[in-house]
Amino acid sequence: MAAPLTETAIDRLRELIASGTLLPGDRLPPESELAAQLGASRNTVREAVRALVTARVLDVRRGDGTFVTSLRPELLFDGIAFAAEMLQADYSLELIAVRRILEGAATGLAARNIDAEGLAQLRACLEQMRTAESHEVMVGYDEEFHAQVATAAGNATLASLLAGVSSQTIRARVWRGNVDRSVVARTISQHEDIVAALAAGDQELAEATATIHVATTEAWIRSTMAAGGWSTVPLKDRP
Repeated sequence: MAAPLTETAIDRLRELIASGTLLPGDRLPPESELAAQLGASRNTVREAVRALVTARVLDVRRGDGTFVTSLRPELLFDGIAFAAEMLQADYSLELIAVRRILEGAATGLAARNIDAEGLAQLRACLEQMRTAESHEVMVGYDEEFHAQVATAAGNATLASLLAGVSSQTIRARVWRGNVDRSVVARTISQHEDIVAALAAGDQELAEATATIHVATTEAWIRSTMAAGGWSTVPLKDRP
């Protein structure tokens, strides 16, 4: 945790950005001027800037100065994936439940917004899933499929949140396929249902099919944990 003086400087810098005094792409004033503006020492300002660089709010360009970043959701929410990786096993079900909620919402929105090109990309990705040489490769195309759906939803914040929580469930999906060979056919069938719902522009059906798709992984994790089999899943493969 930052020292109180640094926290105060961080808050004041955030206020300058939130109020529009500093806009995305703006260069910060020289350090001495910024210190006077914030009512803080130069050392404190340096600590505050470092903290906001870590948070992707500021960007230090060597020899050019310190700038406000684009403040785009995909940039600011980039740390969610790291935070998800730090979650203990007790929270595995909570994490995938969050993915289930977000995935359904994103797919429902995509049904309203997706165009012919977006559908073509999803069908191409689905075909790559069908012809993948291994389950692990197929899961990679699965991830790409859902990223394309999230993009089609037209909500960058939702897509960024979903990318952050989904990354930690990929390893569990790979492990599940390794122990249950019937998963591949079922997964492809569920993706076909999602594409069909999107093509029909049926928002409720699209949301339901995506929710069911994620819920099958959630149910597998829940049953595996209940049966005591979760201890056999390597730590690196757990969500």
